[in-house]
Amino acid sequence: MFFIYKSLAHPEASGYVSPYSLDERLMHLREAKRTLGTTIPWLADGMANDIKHAMGDAPNSEFIIGPDGKVLVLRQWSKPEDLRRDLEKLVGAVDTITRVSDLEMKTQPPPKVAPQGIVPRLKLPGNLRALKIEPVVEASPRAKPFYAKLRAEGDTGATEGKGRVYLGFHLDPIYHVHWNNLVAPLSFEITDMHQVKVTPASGKAPQPSEPADIDPREFLLDVESKGRDAHFTVKVTYFGCNDEEGWCVRIQQSYVVHLQVDPDGGRARRSGTGRPGGGRAAQAGNRGFNHGGPPGGGQMGGGRLSSIDAEKRVVTVRTRQDGLKSYTVSGQARMMRNGRPAKLSDFKPEDMIRLRVTEAAGDNPKSQVIGLMGRSQR
Repeated sequence: MFFIYKSLAHPEASGYVSPYSLDERLMHLREAKRTLGTTIPWLADGMANDIKHAMGDAPNSEFIIGPDGKVLVLRQWSKPEDLRRDLEKLVGAVDTITRVSDLEMKTQPPPKVAPQGIVPRLKLPGNLRALKIEPVVEASPRAKPFYAKLRAEGDTGATEGKGRVYLGFHLDPIYHVHWNNLVAPLSFEITDMHQVKVTPASGKAPQPSEPADIDPREFLLDVESKGRDAHFTVKVTYFGCNDEEGWCVRIQQSYVVHLQVDPDGGRARRSGTGRPGGGRAAQAGNRGFNHGGPPGGGQMGGGRLSSIDAEKRVVTVRTRQDGLKSYTVSGQARMMRNGRPAKLSDFKPEDMIRLRVTEAAGDNPKSQVIGLMGRSQR
């Protein structure tokens, strides 16, 4: 078995943003191994995303390939139970079924080098799509990495005439860098406008009261494109620090933004932006439960976790509609917390959770939770 690391389907999940080079993608791969605690070997798709394109462009696909190289099973969305049934048909059943809890995966959180939630997120429309960008790489051994990466998105009007473009500068967690708020805030300037008019052509981020944070710096621009080759250059200046290595530097870098949709850009999952699906509670329900979610049907529910009895496998959830309600969690339930595989004992009171239960009502002792997903309140 192998994991294949592809372009990010949901940039910003757990703070991670799309890498710009193969070296950075391999750094992300090592970070994924560290945070997930897996021992299954990983393969990395190239920066041209050839594997992703050849295998159907699905975000969480699954394939069984025979010894002769032929694809025996193709699934657009990974479903472990279906995979087991496929392997039993092809190879045979096993006497002992390994559960996730048997693997004792030592999951670790993403790095958090400074506070977050300091700078409010922008309220964005829900019809934005990733745009193609080119980071301008300096041909110098002294050139700095792109500690902060630009994510550009545009609405339909931006690619067809008049519209709006989102510019978001996101710190890449792999570099353990935070903003230095004791000096001038991040600023940008639009230059080299080709077949496009951009307003405003410059801007500055807010100046937080905290000395450091890792929140993105975001802007909304009005654009009027006048041709298929419409593009512009963004020059950004900011101050970043790495406390582990003991440095703070001024960084100036540029990007070329093309008013063309990037099919490999993914769809960002954001909290607090006002776009549909935003908010931590909504994210807790969306990540993994949609696009097929835990198999076996069932009903969705959710709320705030009131109490948990890991030994008896009982969770009590508080909802606005029904008050307190208790559920028994199946031993085969798929569970995730803060975007990572979890055990029942990992969940904490006050977590915002979403759960999927069997068709029977939650009060029925035969009803069981078959999928549980939570997010801590930060």
